[in-house]
Amino acid sequence: MIMKLTGAEILIECLKEQGVDTIFGFPGGSVLNIYDALYKYRDEIRHILTSHEQGASHAADGYARATGRIGVCLATSGPGATNLVTGIATAYMDSIPMVAITGQVPTSLLGKDSFQEVDIIGITLPITKHNFIVKDVKQLAKTVRAAFKIAREGRQGPVLIDICKDVTAAVTEYKYVPASKIDEVPVAATEEDMLKAAEVINQCSRPIILAGGGVIPADASAELVEFATKINTPVTTTLMGLGVFPGSHPLFTGLVGMHGTKTTNLAVSASDLFIAVGARFSDRVISNVKKFAPDAKIIHIDIDPAEVGKNINVQYPLIGNLKKILKALTDKVNPKENIEWIKQIDEWKQNYPLIYTDDHILRPQFIMEKICELTNGQAIITTEVGQHQIWAAQFYKYNEPRAFISSGGLGTMGFGLGASMGAQIGRPDKKVFNIAGDGSFRMNCNELATAVEYKLPIVIVIMNNRVLGMVRQWQSLFYDERYSQTCLDRCTDFVKLAEAYGAAGVNVTRPEEVEDAIKSALIANGPVVINCEIDKDEKVYPIVPPGAPINELIDVDR
Repeated sequence: MIMKLTGAEILIECLKEQGVDTIFGFPGGSVLNIYDALYKYRDEIRHILTSHEQGASHAADGYARATGRIGVCLATSGPGATNLVTGIATAYMDSIPMVAITGQVPTSLLGKDSFQEVDIIGITLPITKHNFIVKDVKQLAKTVRAAFKIAREGRQGPVLIDICKDVTAAVTEYKYVPASKIDEVPVAATEEDMLKAAEVINQCSRPIILAGGGVIPADASAELVEFATKINTPVTTTLMGLGVFPGSHPLFTGLVGMHGTKTTNLAVSASDLFIAVGARFSDRVISNVKKFAPDAKIIHIDIDPAEVGKNINVQYPLIGNLKKILKALTDKVNPKENIEWIKQIDEWKQNYPLIYTDDHILRPQFIMEKICELTNGQAIITTEVGQHQIWAAQFYKYNEPRAFISSGGLGTMGFGLGASMGAQIGRPDKKVFNIAGDGSFRMNCNELATAVEYKLPIVIVIMNNRVLGMVRQWQSLFYDERYSQTCLDRCTDFVKLAEAYGAAGVNVTRPEEVEDAIKSALIANGPVVINCEIDKDEKVYPIVPPGAPINELIDVDR
């Protein structure tokens, strides 16, 4: 049926076509018509009013990561739009499907330095898969549908739609069009490519698999486990890949790279075949490129041909659908035992486990282990960025995808609280913990107001060492302890802050207080802030010094 609707109503109808039921946003002059339409459609699309537009973008991102659906955020023109930029860049670096909708001044005022006018298309061009400006209401529906398709297809990512205010008021015909099906990513790798890769796998004796975040949207975790098990090969993951291979699996060796386990980094350095699946070989993984897996041939399985050979030489590229490629490889390879190699891996695991000092002092590693224990490893963990992010990655067992949500590529401090709200709204069946540092938490703690308003039962655990922990650690290890601007002892009482927003707050200073604090938070009906007072000199280990090969790491004294 054809209807005559305003541009704002057409936008909402198109969002409904795409299955959108939740939007995160903040109103303003250029989007008033859209918000008026949202009022009319309030029983069909839920709008979450955040405290700040950046919080809206991070919430949309967290929603997308937790659910696998497209996250949607909405902001007005000018500063509203620019406040989304950090969140859009965060999603872009981690290939997260998100649609950001911004208002723009009327078409008659474009290019005239009008009030709250900014060229958001130019600003976001490098950090979106694609962006659009809509100046004609007749193009609006087509543009919205295209944006959602682009965000979902191939290597996923954020798309921005900038809509002039007069377009949202103009009237034109609208006809319902069901959301287009996304074409399955083809396998560009040839049969010959597959056979060559299978042959080198059959011939190797010291293989290792690196699984990255690309395995998640490919829905290829089961195929990864089957493949690794058939060839009995140790598996490591990137930070973004945590959970795609069960953390409790005997073949799992932990993280790789700068904060990788000693077992993993030794194994990579000694391997004769390195199989990367849905990973981009970032600098945090490879460190010194000339000394990374020096004796290994490299198979790189990825959806994006631009990633192959970008950071490291690859002998066997396999481009396309990860799920199909892993299935095909599993069929083609011979079962392997790798007895001596697995024996060596197990020996390294026994000699170099992740450990910390158990001396009746409150340790962040202990806190993470206790959260894992009391949630049976079934929670969704979001993080800010810093030392706490790595402790959360190391000391919680992630056994399924979409359980660990963190800003990997951009490293965005202030990401976690907004992301935890989006994750909780998208997955109300899960308990969501946001692991924060006091430095990161300060950046967007205003979103506590949002969490309280919507009664979101998220648990914020602050590893409060009163310093910028990771930067201070680098100053300690590599800058002769010149602690320039990293001490944050500002006397902020996070418990009182939580209570001021209407959340519950509890202070933890001793190990024996941790369990009761977590248990109480798990049964709360709204947000809870657990402020954990840890030592300012607590460090993340292992750590690879800048420029060093990954097997030359600094580890704890054993």
